[in-house]
Amino acid sequence: MPVERGLKIATIGGGSSYTPEIIEGFIKRYAELPVKDLYLVDIEAGKWKLEIVGQLARRMVKEAGVDINIHLTLDRREAIKDADFVTTQFRVGLLEARIRDEKIPLRYNCIGQKTTGAGGMAKALRTIPVILDIAKDMAELAPDAWLINFTNPSGIITEAVSKYTDIKVLGLCNVPIVMEKMTAEILETAADKLRMDFVGLNHLVWGRAAYLNGENKINEVITKLASGNFRGVKNIPDYEWGTDLLNSVGMLPCPYHRYYYLTDLMLKEEIKAARNEGTRGEVVKKLEASLFELYKNEDLKVKPKELEERGGQYYSDAACDLISAIYNDKGTIHYVNVKNNGTVNCLPNDSVIERTSYVGKNGATPLNSDPLPSQIKGLLQVVNEYETLTIEAGVHGDYNAAFQALTIHPLVESSIVKDLLADIISENIDYLPQFKVNN
Repeated sequence: MPVERGLKIATIGGGSSYTPEIIEGFIKRYAELPVKDLYLVDIEAGKWKLEIVGQLARRMVKEAGVDINIHLTLDRREAIKDADFVTTQFRVGLLEARIRDEKIPLRYNCIGQKTTGAGGMAKALRTIPVILDIAKDMAELAPDAWLINFTNPSGIITEAVSKYTDIKVLGLCNVPIVMEKMTAEILETAADKLRMDFVGLNHLVWGRAAYLNGENKINEVITKLASGNFRGVKNIPDYEWGTDLLNSVGMLPCPYHRYYYLTDLMLKEEIKAARNEGTRGEVVKKLEASLFELYKNEDLKVKPKELEERGGQYYSDAACDLISAIYNDKGTIHYVNVKNNGTVNCLPNDSVIERTSYVGKNGATPLNSDPLPSQIKGLLQVVNEYETLTIEAGVHGDYNAAFQALTIHPLVESSIVKDLLADIISENIDYLPQFKVNN
């Protein structure tokens, strides 16, 4: 796929505090990934962030001595036209919407989280119309481009694009990379010496195997994880799993499994946090304010270490490695959100799964998977059906699909669904055109 003119990449949500991550990623890989024009795109409400982070991006590429032109624009179509890759990292409704996603469920004594359960559904409903508009622009203006989606909930958003458009799309998440690095720490080795066997859905993925020098070390990992304190992601409390739970599952859980396996503890923690320092969204809002003050410093010319506290570390490794693997037809291993196509036999073929995959010029080929054991199959199937219903609600404004999505979700008490859904729709209606039409 080499492009002699140099690559054009559009990043939707370019004013994000995460943007220095992807800038660093392109700088590090410039020799193998010749990005010529990088368009950072945002909306009017995010213009001030775009200007700040865009100037930092320009200082970073100048400091690194690489010939990347940084373009700042509010014109999405200009950015997408003739792009080779489009990356998405936007949040419809900004952080205020995330905070609502956390607080609305808590009113009903229900887990309030930005990607999981009721909060995740609210975010998906706001995001699906926008991502489909972006896909429509790509089909018209850059039909050969790849969409690399980092917008959460990544699996649901990637699946919506996969089902309802013909563009080339892969989703990604930093959680498998965090799990891989934690596994490397447990085994006292380097992450690049491991090959993890991940299978599941986005934010509901399990590590079935951890290969080191050809030997599966997953049992050793589970034993050590049960007896040690190993750090997960920044935005989820590190409650201990418990030996019985880990041994009975027999696989490495992802940090988000705590919402399913340790629900009461997580709910109590969320309620306590909301009353004291604030929900995670409120904490992030303060953290972002300090980051953007830092980004304004004209002497800052590299990605600041403080960004690691934001929770999205390793994004550059995930996004830029994935783009390089496609561009250079590497055939290397990546952990991506990709169409199932029979890989997991208990899920529909058109579902998007999170799976260890080979990636080359034609995209991702998920590795074959043995049938899933009962320990994880039932939970996976229920959450997969929730995701299917959420997509139908997001695309069509289907109230009944939204109602059933919440009703079957393991983290939502069915008796409160009617009131909970009414609050989600009414408090997000400015971002739900599909529901405006149907109401």
